[in-house]
Amino acid sequence: MLKKSSSVALTACSGYDKQTLPQALDRVLNTLELSTTLCSSEVLLKPNLISAKTGPLSCTEGVLILAAARWFIEQGARVGIGDSPAFGTAASVLKNLNLLDELTHLGVRIRPFKQGIPVELSGGGQAVLARAALECDLLVNIPRVKAHVQARLTMAVKNYFGCLVGLRKAWWHMAYGGNTPCKEKRFFDRLVRIPAALPSSLNIIDGIVAMHRSGPINGAPYPLCVLAASTNAVAADRALHAILRVNPAGQPCDGGLPTCPYARSSSLAAFLPPLCTGRFFRSIIFRFPASSILVRFNPFRFLKSSIRRVFANNDRLLEQTGRK
Repeated sequence: MLKKSSSVALTACSGYDKQTLPQALDRVLNTLELSTTLCSSEVLLKPNLISAKTGPLSCTEGVLILAAARWFIEQGARVGIGDSPAFGTAASVLKNLNLLDELTHLGVRIRPFKQGIPVELSGGGQAVLARAALECDLLVNIPRVKAHVQARLTMAVKNYFGCLVGLRKAWWHMAYGGNTPCKEKRFFDRLVRIPAALPSSLNIIDGIVAMHRSGPINGAPYPLCVLAASTNAVAADRALHAILRVNPAGQPCDGGLPTCPYARSSSLAAFLPPLCTGRFFRSIIFRFPASSILVRFNPFRFLKSSIRRVFANNDRLLEQTGRK
């Protein structure tokens, strides 16, 4: 649907107020010239809804999710939203973020990432990805810039991991989280191949208030004040690496990129005012883990989590049918 480009639109955005944010979002999306291709299309928003238990900072900012939904609805698109959270469901996280009622009012459908379709990954291996993510016309990936104990930094590329169905995410950590010379069996080498297996996608990166020092859940807020957009997740991440003065070669997600066809392009960033002056970046002191800690899930913990999820789903079904 969208032509893949290495161009990245970035603009300053000082906060999430209802006037400043929609204007900033409109600037970056209009720079990419998207609106003429969206009428009557099925658009799926894929924010980071990892967990709302520790507060909203671990997730994509709710105001940005709503602004993105409104923008695509105004272009004539039919909009849905989905993710595969670490805890609970997308609907439960959205409810805890006080977004569920407003999204429903806008006509945005909640698309649970329950049904999966096995797809072959470039370079070998397979991933069971959410049917909703595979069958939409446009997948809109909306991560927050965050420090991460495993990935060091998590931005556009890493957020596609949430397209795996349910417990498949925990399974990947358990099966591929260790050190191995085989690229096909290394966690990040598999992860970076997910975007190429999905349909046409757009990335909107929430760098307005980032999470630094630690993450992806228990970090501290950092006012980065940047909003970015690109049809190329790798290019978007590279542009933000430049802003943060980070060497991409030191990032775990970067290791598998040379063999990914969609990643073989350099980033051409369109710095919209006032970012184009360069003075905006001089005082950035963003902290993130100095090294990556590979996490390989304990199989007994995985089994315990699976049983808990089964009982939780059963309880929800009983509540819905009025038998509890």
